Amino acid sequence: MKTETKQFKAEIGRMLDLVVNSLYSKKEIFLRELLSNASDAIDRAKYLGLVDKDILADSPDWKITVSADKEKKLLSISDNGYGMDAEDLENNLGTIASSGTKKFMEAAAAKDGNNLPELIGKFGVGFYAAFMVADKVTVVSKKRGEDEAFAWESDGIGSYTVSDAERDAYGTTITLHLRDGQDEYLDEWRIRDLVKSYSDFIAYPIFFESLSKKEEDKKDDEKKEPESPKPLNTMTALWKRPKKDVKKEEYDEFYKHLTHDFDEPLEVIPFSGEGQVEFKALLFIPKAAGMDLYMPQSKRGLSLYVRNVFIGNDFDLLLPDYLRFVKGVVDSSDLPLNVSREMLQDDQVISKIKSAVTSKILSTLEDMKKKESYDTFFQTFGRVLKEGVHTDYVNADRIKKLLKYPSAQSAAGKTIFLEDYVKKMPQDQKDIYFLCAEKEEDARNAPQLEQAEKHGLDVLFFVDPVDEWLVDSFREFEGKKLVDIARGNISFGSETEQKAEKEANEKASADPKPFLEKVKEQLKDHVADVRVSSRLAESPCCLVASENALSPSMIRMMRAMKQDVPEEKRILEVNATHPLVEKAKGLDGNDFADAVELLFDQALIAEGSPVPNPSRFAKLLTALMMK
Repeated sequence: MKTETKQFKAEIGRMLDLVVNSLYSKKEIFLRELLSNASDAIDRAKYLGLVDKDILADSPDWKITVSADKEKKLLSISDNGYGMDAEDLENNLGTIASSGTKKFMEAAAAKDGNNLPELIGKFGVGFYAAFMVADKVTVVSKKRGEDEAFAWESDGIGSYTVSDAERDAYGTTITLHLRDGQDEYLDEWRIRDLVKSYSDFIAYPIFFESLSKKEEDKKDDEKKEPESPKPLNTMTALWKRPKKDVKKEEYDEFYKHLTHDFDEPLEVIPFSGEGQVEFKALLFIPKAAGMDLYMPQSKRGLSLYVRNVFIGNDFDLLLPDYLRFVKGVVDSSDLPLNVSREMLQDDQVISKIKSAVTSKILSTLEDMKKKESYDTFFQTFGRVLKEGVHTDYVNADRIKKLLKYPSAQSAAGKTIFLEDYVKKMPQDQKDIYFLCAEKEEDARNAPQLEQAEKHGLDVLFFVDPVDEWLVDSFREFEGKKLVDIARGNISFGSETEQKAEKEANEKASADPKPFLEKVKEQLKDHVADVRVSSRLAESPCCLVASENALSPSMIRMMRAMKQDVPEEKRILEVNATHPLVEKAKGLDGNDFADAVELLFDQALIAEGSPVPNPSRFAKLLTALMMK
């Protein structure tokens, strides 16, 4: 093929500028990224070679070589992995998936430059870190099974070229033309130090060779007996080493190598599965959520090894979906080497590994409950964990004990465990009370709370969209029924107090019955019924749903998702002793109609719902203020 010059997309050019100037706090990270890519290329060749023996016809001795030429200021990273053809070079190095790039750029625009490194790696931009230390990068590659080699070259500014090249062996060589002032990366001691710090656990030997020895040095070397070069890395799989023999820094670096996250993990979970199925696992709970956590089509899961052979990333069959935030590796000796994702669907070994991994993660979270780090975890991943109550019947009770919620009696922004709520319940309280709202602030100001607070009772706030969806699955906790204080008829306090309040309400309802009927007629297009409230203490009115109706927050969320939600009239409850209600009883005609309309609008605003006619509401409120 002739040499083709192509332009980077505008957004990629801007991203390259961010990579070079803002995203990486340490330039030395470029070597870790390129060595990781080389390791991945060998992993891919080994895996595909299990099916197609021709791929490994040359019986490769897998290795990665770092070469330095001080005279020409060139640094090369070479592997004998799978390699790339011209199309691969363009797809992998000339473009990035448009959706990923768009989300990366949106995140970059929204965050401060100092906080951006955590985003690196989630969109495949690690290769571009090379431009931090190089003003030109050349990639020469020959794909296994093919005869032709190709070169990709760019200065990282506006364009790149793809052309024919010469290469005898399969694999890829990335050559960095180092910028002025970056000569340190040509020194063997520096490379050795970086490999030890960042890539010691890579499973293939990493060698160093100098291409710029002086003539007298070369002559001296010729006189000596040739020595077998020693790799710079130990190549020991971290998950196979006893926990006591592994330093925290080693776990941190392996996590960064695995996930391309720049932050250290929140929790490390090394363990061995024994018994019916034997396997080793090294799992991590991240500190921050990836931007793909709530994207259904995103790949997620654990990396799978079989007898030290890398099978693939993102094996979601090893984890339940509600634990999809967990990263890590599983190495099993009980699976065949030619395993495929399709074969794993009904594999009993995978099912047992998944069960053991799930139990271990839940046990770790149970231990974390006593640490301050649990609040960080739950704030980040609690919404995902809650899904398990609905989807994992076997572990639902364990998951419930891991959930935290804000409550009426907890400080703003603080949450409490369900079991702590139950421990604090008065002896005569039989149920767990909760209230659904879109925001914690809305819940704290809800009029439906008033009688519960008057009786000294705490109420949990369900303010995550997933919370209300889980109510039907939840039903009870430790024998206590969950009761929504904004639905149906409800009474608080002891049996004696409830009986007294019921009698008081019946008496209060008898007196204003004509008024209630009149209000109901006035609002017949908006409410199903009007009645005296048993849950209000200070507010004049509120809206409540029937026992099985959707809450207003759920209705608003479904409509925001463009779902067709049938109109469902609710019940207007009034505080019969409130001065405003007493005043409204004495009105008639248009004054009465306006007052009732304002009361209804006030009930909507109090729960966070929009009023039917904002302009009409403003006029009525203005007229009332003028009076």
